[in-house]
Amino acid sequence: MPRARRIPRELSIGPFSGTRAVAAGLLTRRMLAGRTWRRVLPDVYVHAAVFDADDHRMWCEAVALKLPPGGAVRGLSAAYLWGVDLLPRDSPVYVDLPPTTRLWRHPRVSVTHHTLEPADITTLSGGIPLTTEVRTGFDLGRRLPRADALAALDALLHHRSFRREALVRYVDAHPGRRGTAQLRELVALAEPLSESPMESRLRLLLHDAGLPRPVPQHEVRTPPDTSATSATSGAPPSAVRGAPRGRFLARVDLAYPRWRIAIEYEGDHHRERAMFRRDVARYNALRAAGWLVLRFTADDVLRQSGQLVHDVRQAIAERAAS
Repeated sequence: MPRARRIPRELSIGPFSGTRAVAAGLLTRRMLAGRTWRRVLPDVYVHAAVFDADDHRMWCEAVALKLPPGGAVRGLSAAYLWGVDLLPRDSPVYVDLPPTTRLWRHPRVSVTHHTLEPADITTLSGGIPLTTEVRTGFDLGRRLPRADALAALDALLHHRSFRREALVRYVDAHPGRRGTAQLRELVALAEPLSESPMESRLRLLLHDAGLPRPVPQHEVRTPPDTSATSATSGAPPSAVRGAPRGRFLARVDLAYPRWRIAIEYEGDHHRERAMFRRDVARYNALRAAGWLVLRFTADDVLRQSGQLVHDVRQAIAERAAS
């Protein structure tokens, strides 16, 4: 009985060009038609054992094999490759192509045509051409709906070496582009401490309502015990280097420390039993310390925003008057 032919390693770990593999003598056309391989794009195959329809990087690698010179993965797909996952399931790979080029249509590929400067394109290991971090932020901040754009900028600032100042310089060097006014506004509002897209949306709601800007990811602590330090040094507690900070109680999503108001976004993971128990302990500790905790869900942010803003505004008014 003949032994099964060994599969070359370079063909077993990711997408490859069928034509190139055949030309190199690694496979035959007949072998490519077998069950061992999955055809994902025209002339692009992947080993059936590693095929995953939800693996966006696999799709990016497959598309990269078909991109012409000057083409690059862009937008949310580029952000994903930079470590920021804001993609819905089954999302297409977003690519930019030079205006004069065309690419076959495929449900997993979304094409736009723009002229990218050579400095706007870089290459990841694996040979994927994609827009640089700053160009990715420039595109997302201009092209996405406003709330989605802020969430994308927050996530880029939070996860990567992406710098707000670099994006501002890039915007200044490319005036007049469509959506630049929105981008300039959102760059000023972007917050690297934001930890989820819904937190970004919640913060934008408060901004649009004219409410004060809250402090993100604020640590709440008990009042420090400074009696011993100030007595021995003769200086006021605030002037003592390394003065005690008090016992840590909780870190809240958004806060108005002046009025001791905490604003929390409650995602689905807060329904898990262990998380629920921790939340109860946190909220009891915050209440004992004199903090008011306002808790909001996705439904509040997306469909009851008027009531959400009213609740925050009322809380501030009541606390300010007390």
